[in-house]
Amino acid sequence: MKERIVILGAGESGTGAALLARQLGYEVFVSDAALVKPSYRDDLLRNKIEFEEGHHTEAKILNAHCIIKSPGISETTPVVMKAKEKGIEVIDEIEFAFRFIKGRVVAITGTNGKTTTTLLTYHLFKSAGCDVALAGNVGESLARKVAHGNHAWYVVEISSFQLDGTKLFRPDIGILLNITPDHLDRYNYEMQNYINSKFRLAANMTPADAFIYYADDAVLKAEMMKRSVTGRILRISFTDNHAPLYFDGEWFHVNLEGHSFSLKQSDTTLRGNHNAVNTLAAMGAALTAGIKPEAIRVALKTFKNAPHRLEHVATINGVEFINDSKATNVDSVVYALGSYRQPLVWIAGGIDKGNDYNLIKDEVQRKVKALICLGKDNSKLKKFFTGVVPVIRETQSVQELVRMAMKEAVAGDVVLLSPACASFDLFKNYEDRGNQFKQAVLDLKKEMEHLSV
Repeated sequence: MKERIVILGAGESGTGAALLARQLGYEVFVSDAALVKPSYRDDLLRNKIEFEEGHHTEAKILNAHCIIKSPGISETTPVVMKAKEKGIEVIDEIEFAFRFIKGRVVAITGTNGKTTTTLLTYHLFKSAGCDVALAGNVGESLARKVAHGNHAWYVVEISSFQLDGTKLFRPDIGILLNITPDHLDRYNYEMQNYINSKFRLAANMTPADAFIYYADDAVLKAEMMKRSVTGRILRISFTDNHAPLYFDGEWFHVNLEGHSFSLKQSDTTLRGNHNAVNTLAAMGAALTAGIKPEAIRVALKTFKNAPHRLEHVATINGVEFINDSKATNVDSVVYALGSYRQPLVWIAGGIDKGNDYNLIKDEVQRKVKALICLGKDNSKLKKFFTGVVPVIRETQSVQELVRMAMKEAVAGDVVLLSPACASFDLFKNYEDRGNQFKQAVLDLKKEMEHLSV
């Protein structure tokens, strides 16, 4: 009799796990409490995988040999708790895929910067001619990639939720960028629980593996003093010039794998101190994997970051418009503000997630000449920054927003959409917010070019 695998959740993670499990010969059943998106429904139907949607049928779930749950499903979900009471193994899709992987893994986690670092690491490997796949929270699920064929390397963005469901998972190169408070509702509002989740990245490492981390991060610094991480520890630092991955504010200095070289940040496509951490992490992973410095130098000049992350949209009459719609918390805005020396017209607002704006007050006071609030309820933003920012305006219209911003800016200024808030009051998601902003900017640019003819 075939072993039965039940998958909870039919998103990218769950559908990828179902495809891999079916390919491996398991009896597969997928259950989603919500409706399944058409593209994933097609995947399941095409591969003759049984599924249900809109509810969980416990009789069809609790007879599993193993349950693979999507990372968004909490451990406290009743059907998950019942499965554990019955002694059924419950794991995450990342763990399941890892058990059948034949290549080597670079895994990247952290509260902020994961996606940029993952994409950059993949770009360095790909540009150097490596047989590499991109997977995890960016692109396709790891399970789907493994189902489609073997690769020498897998570069994987991995969240704390995904790490929670791992047991044997062990990256050959693990990158931990930073830890700041996030998702604490999932961790009983205990910061240490969230920290422990992130450090699962290194739980199974061997001396042959490499652990790259940002040593100046206050949480990581404190944790590393009390933890024993097995594996080669490679520090990123802005303060210790003896660190193998060091940034002096202008130059990257790398001393790793028998290579010692320096590279100016301005010779790369990413700006700001937060991206210096991301860049050094990716460089460290590439060197550890055997990629030569010259190949890294060349690839760093051609990297394009993902949309909605400090994305240049257009320059209109000398004013640069930047889309950082992905910045849905204050920590992300810290990075955005730190990336520019020019005067800023800052666009913020949406659904506040308990933000502490004191974290950015001084930087805003130094750099922001005008704040434009975009959201249904801007009272908290306006109240906090009154007296901090000279000009505060508000709107719920993206078209009006870019015109307001243009009116407040002069040549040499930057208009920065970096909201610090969720988007669901006015938009479908942060991508929708960013796309509407980009379109409004491009429409304004076309209009102004037409007027100048």
